[in-house]
Amino acid sequence: MRSHLRFTKQEKRGIFFLLLLISVIQVGYYLFATHNHQDAFSKFEIDSIALHYIDSVKRSTPLRKDLVIRPFNPNFIQDYKGYLLGLSPAELDRLYSFREKGSFVQTAEEFQRVTLISDSLLTLLSPYFKFPDFTRYADNEKQVKREIEKAIDLNSATEGELRSISGIGTVLARRILKFRKSLGGFLEEEQLYDVYGLEPEVAKKAIKKFKVFVKPAIIKININSASAGEISSLVYINRHLAEQIVAYRNELGKFDSIAQLTKIEDFPTTKIHRIALYLAL
Repeated sequence: MRSHLRFTKQEKRGIFFLLLLISVIQVGYYLFATHNHQDAFSKFEIDSIALHYIDSVKRSTPLRKDLVIRPFNPNFIQDYKGYLLGLSPAELDRLYSFREKGSFVQTAEEFQRVTLISDSLLTLLSPYFKFPDFTRYADNEKQVKREIEKAIDLNSATEGELRSISGIGTVLARRILKFRKSLGGFLEEEQLYDVYGLEPEVAKKAIKKFKVFVKPAIIKININSASAGEISSLVYINRHLAEQIVAYRNELGKFDSIAQLTKIEDFPTTKIHRIALYLAL
């Protein structure tokens, strides 16, 4: 056994260099493989054209078989229904902007011009479009115009004129006049719904006869700088709620929008749109 394990100096030197060579080869191979792996990832790029094609294919995919579509007026598509029908948020926003101008889409082709939906999606949806009789709408508009011409200005109506509405007696008529004085004048007819004791059905009848033709000039209250006393001067907001508004502002900073007031406890959220008429940021 000793004779087999005994090496000369030259043999030992040869074995050492052999092991060193093997180690160098292993390290070199490792570095080479790592470099190629990194190059492979660095050469990876997103094919935007392919992705665009895939998105277009998805958009053109037929509607779900379990989706039951009934005839509908495309002028009044809501967000959720638009999502189910395959309309994008941008296409819905174009429709909403068009409708905010008081315009109506009257044909499938006009719907496409407004929303810019694809031909394939229009082909799927257009059979379900049900456009109203705009001639009938025009007649109704003329009737409404005649009613407006006969209407009385709500901001100059007298107690006797208010009592001409069935359901409004002396007490309610005087209460309406007092509420009008507290507001500094009505800004819109719907504020009649805020008169204490006035039933919604009666207010609805009153709105048909009384209109706000001349709006009063008001100074809006800045909720980011006004004191609790100034905020509570608005008839819709009592002192306690005004103090809550100021406390909320002091704790979280200035308001970003009027709608943020609805996060405050006890705020009359159902009246936010009318209250917003008197507020500013």
